[in-house]
Amino acid sequence: MVKTGLEVLCTERLDLLRGRRVGVLCHPASVTSDLAHAVDRLLQVGVRITRLFGPEHGVRGEAQDMIGVDAEKDRRTGIPVSSLYGGSFESLTPAAADLAEVDVLVIDLQDVGSRYYTYVWTMALAMEAAARARVSVVVVDRPNPLGGVEVESGPLLPGFHSFVGLGAVAVRHGLTIAEIARMVRAGIPGDRTGRFGKAIDCELEVVGMKGWKRSMDYDATGLPWVMPSPNMPTLDTAFVYPGLCLVEGTNLSEGRGITRPFEIVGAPFLDGYRWAERLGRLRLPGVRFRPLSFRPMFHKFARQSCGGVQLHVTNRATFRPYRTGVALLHAARELAPADFAWRTEEYEFVKHPPAIDLLTGSAAVRTAIDEGRPFEEICAPFAAYESQFSAERAPFLLYD
Repeated sequence: MVKTGLEVLCTERLDLLRGRRVGVLCHPASVTSDLAHAVDRLLQVGVRITRLFGPEHGVRGEAQDMIGVDAEKDRRTGIPVSSLYGGSFESLTPAAADLAEVDVLVIDLQDVGSRYYTYVWTMALAMEAAARARVSVVVVDRPNPLGGVEVESGPLLPGFHSFVGLGAVAVRHGLTIAEIARMVRAGIPGDRTGRFGKAIDCELEVVGMKGWKRSMDYDATGLPWVMPSPNMPTLDTAFVYPGLCLVEGTNLSEGRGITRPFEIVGAPFLDGYRWAERLGRLRLPGVRFRPLSFRPMFHKFARQSCGGVQLHVTNRATFRPYRTGVALLHAARELAPADFAWRTEEYEFVKHPPAIDLLTGSAAVRTAIDEGRPFEEICAPFAAYESQFSAERAPFLLYD
């Protein structure tokens, strides 16, 4: 079984925390292999925790997506909690007053291997604030659920940075959260116009895992899967998320309000059988599409019958989630041109560019789909960036 950074910290590296006031940035999946929460385990081994910091969804993971979380006291421990997800972009950064109570900030967040999953950017903003406050940062590492080999997507271009991409990394980046922390501290290569294109003067200590290899997906680690957010119920969800989160940039339902979000997507104006047949023609690797109908209980099209598809990943090694997500949008636009639409509402505190451009990193995918270009042509530019990013990330890798 893989030993997480949290467990290594508690058994071998408590010297980093002894005699210091400790803040902990964590969420529900910040657990040991025996399912003890990080806060409970750190208290058990004598760590003095003075403040908790909660990312999107909160320390205990109760809030839905893009719902502001209020500051409060942790109901279990009574420790004060600072929310790092409120009603404005400024709320995403720890306040100087809260960091004044902290000597060292421990960051223990389970990421899911996608640029737009916001926890890595909460970490980056916390590192930036900690540098200003002269607070040390300890990042305890956890597995990338998708493994650490494959990289996928086009580039994030200047002008398209947001909380779903504050730095120019690939959508499927193949990094652990500690590797991203190392990259953020040094300055993300090729991102000189972004917020994290320059080095941060942050005192960073990384506590790595033991036994993890880049070829491992989460099942191979032997660790229990704990939902890191309300709509990430299973490892299957995490595997499709790098592509199916793109649905958030449209008026289609990404399956929130049902039991298999992101694996099941659709809309009332789509015929799932035609959609599945159209997608099947592409012979995308490692996935099959099952037509179905579903009725979300909340979020988009609440209590309405939607035609859609369910993704069944048949081979994780060959499956390419980002290209699959682009294929889904491309086919939906062709099948329902009068009804399909891109999201125009504010998305993660940004009104413009539109959400789909923030997610893909530029206007290129949206424009190409609207122009009716062939799917293969839309995806052709991705390979060059994937090669570039693979080279850029190499100096920051911690594992073979």
